[in-house]
Amino acid sequence: MNQAHSLADEQLFALIADSLRSDGYSIVHGVLPSALTAGLQQRVQSLQEQAFIQAGTGRQQEHQLDRSIRRDKIRWLSGDDPAEQSWLNYMADLKQYLNRRLYLGLFSYECHFAHYRPGDFYRKHMDAFRGQANRVLTTVLYLNPTWNPDNGGELVIYRDDDHDKELTRVTPFSGTLVTFLSEEFPHEVLPANGDRYSIAGWFRLNASTAERIDPPR
Repeated sequence: MNQAHSLADEQLFALIADSLRSDGYSIVHGVLPSALTAGLQQRVQSLQEQAFIQAGTGRQQEHQLDRSIRRDKIRWLSGDDPAEQSWLNYMADLKQYLNRRLYLGLFSYECHFAHYRPGDFYRKHMDAFRGQANRVLTTVLYLNPTWNPDNGGELVIYRDDDHDKELTRVTPFSGTLVTFLSEEFPHEVLPANGDRYSIAGWFRLNASTAERIDPPR
């Protein structure tokens, strides 16, 4: 682990690992470094609307836009901005810790800012499908410092053994970090009544072959 991280960070990583092992998902509130969260809030608020693109479903040849399924706009993170790089570094340390504790074989991490405007939603979906060596672990970090529960926009996670039964709801308060096994839990984002910001990310396996690079570069 990066020596710049504190004991509190390792304790957080341990809490996430323990919850993933026992339940398959983890929800922690307000325990990330305050400077990290604040930097990401400032970064996403500084982006112009044209920096975001309409989100779609599927990857590469299967990618499509369908506003009946999702209406959020996204912007992929890169290492060109200091705040974005800090988040990518933090997730690299989480990946290292989870691989050591849970032997998940996590290889890479990709993530984007998500902006849900009033009325936007994302219908129930899976981030990965069983038996496909792609996304293994999903993360969501919320960046809404003044969010009111009446603003809606909750993340609804459904049971892994009954996809019609609600397991839990997460109000998108700033600093809340959700982590769950991508192949196990259907989930959706309910319509937001205000501008809702988050970072959605995925840890992936290395499923490359001689003919195909996966994850795609």
